Amino acid sequence: RGSLDGLALLPSDSERPLGATEVRVGIRAAGLNFRDVLIALGTYPGEAPLGSEAAGVVLEVGSEVTGLVPGDRVMGLLMDPFGPVGITDHRMVVPMPEGWSFTQGAAMPLVFLTAYYALTDLGGLRSGERVLVHAAAGGVGMAAVQIARHLGAEVLATASEPKWGTVRALGVAEERIASSRDLGFRERFLRVTGGEGVDVVLNALAGDFIDTSLDLLPRGGRFLEMGKADIRDAEAVAGARAGVRYVSFDLLEAGPDRIQEMLRDLVALFARGALTHSPVRTWDVR
Repeated sequence: RGSLDGLALLPSDSERPLGATEVRVGIRAAGLNFRDVLIALGTYPGEAPLGSEAAGVVLEVGSEVTGLVPGDRVMGLLMDPFGPVGITDHRMVVPMPEGWSFTQGAAMPLVFLTAYYALTDLGGLRSGERVLVHAAAGGVGMAAVQIARHLGAEVLATASEPKWGTVRALGVAEERIASSRDLGFRERFLRVTGGEGVDVVLNALAGDFIDTSLDLLPRGGRFLEMGKADIRDAEAVAGARAGVRYVSFDLLEAGPDRIQEMLRDLVALFARGALTHSPVRTWDVR
């Protein structure tokens, strides 16, 4: 931990006996996320293995697992997936749709689940509301923009200026895009909203960016913090900002049953064309 030079191949416990609710999956692709960079550099809180999502083929199921059999193609959350075989609770995965590649299946779960959980379960985002998505050209950001627009919300977004084209391609209007590298988004977004600001902020930035983002909730609202570097006290925020509810969250808090339910919801939205796959970059490690 603490340096990318410390990365090495290590044995896993993927051959251990399965628990009653677990499945063993032959990994075909695994997702690599910014979270993994933080873990490798030793800046992610607590102990966590590298990797959190994958797609592959079921090899074996536990005694209480129904609905999955060996040979099924699945995708979902699977900790420690950077190897040939992985184990997860069967409620953390769903069958992979026909026509999806293993790469697409491995790249969807974490970012779309995080955005969906934040905006629906925690933020209660509704049609007609405004949402600010920070780092909108990142993995969770691109997913959040799509989900927010599906819900009927008006999206305001920040990204580094070279990535604005990516955000525009997601349907965000030019005047509702600002830089994520300086604090000018406050004045820009207050101006474009007539001083009303937004109803929901999905945040991954830190320091002054948090305080400036809170200024964009002058009517109250929900501040959803998915970052780990600058966690604020919810009661202190509520005391200083009338009507603002601050929520720091981690996706796994949703629990296996809700995670599987959300995965199924997302698959249905992809099938309807309401969501599209984000761009991915792949490396073949065979």
